[in-house]
Amino acid sequence: MTTLNNLPSIFVPLVGLVFPALAMASLFLNVQKNKIF
Repeated sequence: MTTLNNLPSIFVPLVGLVFPALAMASLFLNVQKNKIF
């Protein structure tokens, strides 16, 4: 089961990069929609 052993090493950076990107994208879209700035 090398795939299960290698899964965290792939999954952790993926979440670390994708989750902030989604958060920034949603924040940017909310700012654009509300015209706060």
